[in-house]
Amino acid sequence: MNERAPIRTLLVDDEYLALNLLEEFLKHLPDMEVVGKAKSAVTALDILHQTPVDLLFLDIQMPTLSGVNMLKTLQHPPVVIFTTAYADYAVQAFDLNAVDYLLKPFSFERFLQAVNKAKEHIRQSAVGGRQSAAGDRQVEDERDTLVIKVDGKLVKLRLADILFVEGLKEYVRFVCTNGKYVTLESLKNLEEALPAHAFVRVHKSYIVASDKVQSLLGNMLEIGSHRIPISREKKDEVVQLIFKQ
Repeated sequence: MNERAPIRTLLVDDEYLALNLLEEFLKHLPDMEVVGKAKSAVTALDILHQTPVDLLFLDIQMPTLSGVNMLKTLQHPPVVIFTTAYADYAVQAFDLNAVDYLLKPFSFERFLQAVNKAKEHIRQSAVGGRQSAAGDRQVEDERDTLVIKVDGKLVKLRLADILFVEGLKEYVRFVCTNGKYVTLESLKNLEEALPAHAFVRVHKSYIVASDKVQSLLGNMLEIGSHRIPISREKKDEVVQLIFKQ
């Protein structure tokens, strides 16, 4: 894409007012061009097959096909900003490499933050994909982060900062190098969302970051001052995965 060319944008939302608001916001940005609007994911797929698109504003909960499932069908998706009234899909959204997640209702300032992040991704792709940028500017890889909801706000966790995750019935607790965070989620969902090469389910109540484990004493893994139990039936597998024996 020519850096001076307008950013071709597709708006997808089953709510008429939401589509109009996005279009109205985009009118204030001369380097953005709306190439289409769709009230369903199915219609959006038709547009994507016919029209080049750089940026996709995508609602999640839509009839017939959700925004998340639509995105999963695309082999080479454009840059995506999810727009939704529900915070529960944030983990899935960022797992699909969305550059941002706008919770409705959002302000123009918050919208502009998301657009600027998307522009940076698009510019970087134009000059070298997702490789390191020139000079001292680095682009954060969204695949290295996890977004959770804590006390009503979205919190972005760097996977590299997570020591372990503990299941607390309907909730989980992330213990990180920079603090602890409790969110409504299940360990089963997290086990599927977290990269398997970096995180290991060692117990019905624990997932650990394998590179943070320092030692094994009996059936207890040691991570700093923390002691994490290993299920008896998982011990051999865990030792193989974490200690590479």
